[in-house]
Amino acid sequence: MGKSLQSSLTASRLSAVLYADIHGYTRLVEQDEAGTVERLTRSLAMIRNLIGDYGGAVVNTAGDGLVAVFPSVRQALHFAIEMQRELSRESTWSGGREPLAYRVGITIGDTISGEDGVYGHSVNLAARIQELAEPGGICISDTVYQTVRDGSQLTLRSLGKKKLKNISSPVEVYAVDLASAPSHLDPVPLSASPFAASRLAPDASLAVLPLENVSGDPADLHLCQGIVADLITHLSRFRDLMVIARHSTFLAAASLKSLREIGHQLGVRYLLSGGFRRMGKGIRITVDLIEAESENIVWSERHDGSMADVFAFQDDVTATVASRVALHIDAAERRRLSAQAYPSIYAYGLILRGLDLSFRFRAESNLHARRLFEQARDIDPHYGRSYAAISRTLNFDWRYNWVNDPDSALNEALKLAKLAVEYDNLDARGYSEMGMAHLYRKEHDEALAAYEHALELNPNDADLLAEAGDCLAYVRQGKRAVELLQRAIRLNPYCPDSYFWYLGDAYFHDGEYEKTIQTVSRMRDQSEGHRLMAASHALLGDIAEAQRHAQAVMKVHPNFTIEHWRKVPPLRHAEDLEVLVEGLRKAGLR
Repeated sequence: MGKSLQSSLTASRLSAVLYADIHGYTRLVEQDEAGTVERLTRSLAMIRNLIGDYGGAVVNTAGDGLVAVFPSVRQALHFAIEMQRELSRESTWSGGREPLAYRVGITIGDTISGEDGVYGHSVNLAARIQELAEPGGICISDTVYQTVRDGSQLTLRSLGKKKLKNISSPVEVYAVDLASAPSHLDPVPLSASPFAASRLAPDASLAVLPLENVSGDPADLHLCQGIVADLITHLSRFRDLMVIARHSTFLAAASLKSLREIGHQLGVRYLLSGGFRRMGKGIRITVDLIEAESENIVWSERHDGSMADVFAFQDDVTATVASRVALHIDAAERRRLSAQAYPSIYAYGLILRGLDLSFRFRAESNLHARRLFEQARDIDPHYGRSYAAISRTLNFDWRYNWVNDPDSALNEALKLAKLAVEYDNLDARGYSEMGMAHLYRKEHDEALAAYEHALELNPNDADLLAEAGDCLAYVRQGKRAVELLQRAIRLNPYCPDSYFWYLGDAYFHDGEYEKTIQTVSRMRDQSEGHRLMAASHALLGDIAEAQRHAQAVMKVHPNFTIEHWRKVPPLRHAEDLEVLVEGLRKAGLR
């Protein structure tokens, strides 16, 4: 080896090597050269943006392939799974054409770094192994399998010993079953708090049809009309939805026969129909959410009340129905987006996908989510929801001490929340993120003002009610906090775990530790509830159970310290914080 070449190389080091290559790339280029290159460029940009968040680095690209290195095989495998999942969801990139499908190979071994990338047997081996993967799949070497098999929740299927090109000895290769990946890598349920974009998703649109007077008594017509008017008012507060005005809907319903025709005439995807029946002193209201094109019922609900308190009943029904309709339309739109490609709503899909990731409360998934939110912002720089979403990821960075300069992250979170409001000052979500940033900066009055403004804009947004309740719990307004959180759970029966976490917090700061334990126990994934459980059990004198939850805290967040967490809960009164700290210390946390 010449002296100049030797000087450009660095010593070998043990690394996990990931090699990714697009299946059928030459054929795709022949079919559509410009479109394929554009999609390749976008996919490579996405991979480069994400890979650092999982501890890796792209060290070489050549045509449609890339080489990346990681400090450990677990990090490489974690990224490969997320990369393949991310790419499988990106149907919007294909525009109806055959999507790009990467095959991935992972091995471990010594690598030598040079000016143009890394070299070594492990790189060549990873390249050969990826050729055995299914399009969109992952294959690993036997050395990787030996490292990850113990304790892994993945299904790893042996393909047998393979004779690989230019590799002297046969190598046993394993295929990764992506469907068996751990549940914490999966998206959260559709009931999680929605970020939607009315300007980017005009198909999230609705018309409220006249309520059928089933009783037949003309005296009830004014009640039917009042209920419809209230429903439209409540639904119009959701920025997710485009709601047709009552007059237009009544004219269309009067002149057209089928639901499909009404939907076409009004240009909406969903219709809300229902009936009003009076039976003596009793009242029954039924509602159906219908997809106009198919005329299929998406969701139905029935409400029973009394004429004695008809107006209170009317207010309760219309507020509840509006919240449920918004949630079900959001869920239906997510399902539709996962099956179809609409480039015009690409940013909307990025927000939904990123939101799923951010609520895993893990450093790498939080960073992953931010990359997607930033892509949404780049596509539409005036899209307020993208700034609100980025703001939340920075807030999480501060809360869990995931960055070197947490205070700067929190300051940036507030700045971005203000930008979200600037771009859309009628969207309650921007004010909600502003409230959260102010809250964790211990600016309690500003936080309360922001949340109150958000509630004025939309008092029926279940996620907003939950987060406002969380804020109130920190300023000794426990009674109202519990009221808002219980209403949020009622409006969103399949609510995310955070609702129970917030409600448990409210009970804890009111000294109701048994209620805290009962509430947090309702969380499907109690990862973020272990702190409250540990402190509550400790303060009740159940030290053994408190210690069990304390151990779980350290498993979920290995960098947890009381010194850091003392700075996190934005309690207005110092003595309230000391109660929490006392509970955590008694549980054995340090």
